[in-house]
This record gives sequence, structure tokens and C-alpha cells, in this order.
Amino acid sequence: MKIGNIDLGERPVLLAPMEDVTDASFRLICREQGADMVYTEFVSADALIRNIQSTTRKLHINEGERPAVIQIYGREIEPMVEAARIAEAASPDIIDINFGCPVKKVAGKGAGAGMLRDIPRMLAITRAVVDAVKVPVTVKTRLGWDHESKIIVELAEQLQDCGIQALTVHGRTRSQLYSGTADWDMIARVKANPRLRIPVIGNGDITTGRQVVEAFEQSGVDAVMVGRASIGQPWIFNEMKQVMKHGEVVKPLSTSEKSALLRRQINESIDRIDEYRGILHIRRHLAASPLFKGIPHFRDTRIAMLRANTYTELDEILTRIENMLNENL
Repeated sequence: MKIGNIDLGERPVLLAPMEDVTDASFRLICREQGADMVYTEFVSADALIRNIQSTTRKLHINEGERPAVIQIYGREIEPMVEAARIAEAASPDIIDINFGCPVKKVAGKGAGAGMLRDIPRMLAITRAVVDAVKVPVTVKTRLGWDHESKIIVELAEQLQDCGIQALTVHGRTRSQLYSGTADWDMIARVKANPRLRIPVIGNGDITTGRQVVEAFEQSGVDAVMVGRASIGQPWIFNEMKQVMKHGEVVKPLSTSEKSALLRRQINESIDRIDEYRGILHIRRHLAASPLFKGIPHFRDTRIAMLRANTYTELDEILTRIENMLNENL
């Protein structure tokens, strides 16, 4: 699959953009574990223009992450154009426009998935961003605003006409948020449209290598995007690629290797921000990680891990957990 001149190979698996998740450290680890392309956390156009430090920091891309995508969002044409130009100056391989975020503070203000209620504005923003930058522009969106307005098949054509070079479709409506199940049949309809020439990336409920294989075979998409399933387990891409190649995971990472990756995220999060906020940031990964599942009587230890405020405290707890894991081998 190619986006512009960027060749992602056959059946690529991508790391989805996720707020407070896909920081530079996590993206790099996911690339090392087999993700074929990674996306930044979404970047507010308005905050970028105001030069808010916490936002501009999201633009930093390590060379090892490439190909890497900066994703921007907003609801007005001029700020989105200016933000796209600022993002382009950070040298991403691609700029992606977020028309899919369903949360109230974004969609409720008309940005993200809120654009699904104002298609003319969505198309105007897309066209203006495409015209403003030289790097490829892509879009990520949903099936529609609600069950009664699943407009994605027609919308995909309209976005293509604006000049985007790939489209990611999350198989839910905005009204669903993250509930229910992703509708891969609708994603398949988008891909099957003979008038659509750009690559289609499918997203939603992909948690195993077998599901990746089925998504490609049953929907015909050009790429599969993995989101929430990667939180706390960046090695999931390694496992998915093994299943795609061999039909099963033939060489899983050891418990100690997985623990080392989580420790690396902790250290790099602290180095990137500071000790207190770095630990706060990484708690989401620790809370979601399947590495700790199955440890007997783990509840109190888990609570202590998620309440730790210093690296020393967290290190002691993780060492205790690693000993528990070794005892259960």
C-alpha cells in the first residue's frame, strides 16, 4: 500500500492516534515491535497556533518512528490551514485530519466527529489543508453521526475529490462512541466502491492477529489500524505480524521482555516531562496492560502501582510484581 510516495508494503498494520497514549516513546516502541506506521496524539489547531507548549511538544518525531503522521483537528478553515503548515514544518511523512473523535469536548464543539453534521465545512477544511501543504494529507472519520446517517460511502468519494491520499474509517458512528461493535461490513462497502481510488484503512475492535487477518480477507481494506488494544502492550504488533506470517505466535516475548518495555515507557515518560507528570501519564498503560492479569491476589498491588507518585516507589512495586510473575511461570 502506498500513500503518496510512502510505501508501507503489503497489508500494513498501523498504530492509531490516541490522546494521552501515542507519545513519542510509545510510537517508537510500537514501530520497533512491528507497527508499519504510527500517528501522534491529535493536535488542536487552535492550541498549535497559540504555541501552547504541551501541544507543540506533540509535533516532535524521532527518526526511528518513520513513517509517522501528525494528526490535527479543528473546526475553522483558516486555523486548520495555519496548523497544517506548522505541522508540516515539523517534517511528518503525512498530515492526517481528525474528523472522528467522538468525545463531547471535541465533537460537541463541531470539531472531530462533530464535522459529520456539517459536511460542507468538512470538505472545505479538507480541500484547504490539501492545498496548503506539500506532504500527503489523509482523513480519519466515522460511519456517520448516528445510525440514521451512515454516510461514509458517499463521503469517502467527496473526501477523495478534495485531494486526500488515504481514508481511515472507524466502524462506528459518533453516537456509538466506543460502545457496541465496529461495523466492518460498512468499511467493506467503502472499499468495494469502484469509484474510490485511494487506499482505505479499517479501524475498530482489532485486538488479535487473527482479527487482523480476517479484516484484510473479509473487508478488502488496504491497511488495518489498531488502537485501544495496543495500550499497555506495544508488543501486540509483534504478535499480530507473527500470526499474519505463520498463522500463530511462534516466538512470543518473554514476561521479562514485556516488563522491560513497560519500564522503558516509564523512564522515557519521566525524561520527556518530569517525574510526577510522567508517572501520571504512564498509568493508563500500566492499568490496561494484560501482563499483570492472572496474578493471584493482585488487587492491592495493582492499586498501589496506580497510586505511586515517585519513580522509587513505582520501581519497588514493579520489582515485586516481576517476582510474582516469575513465581507463576
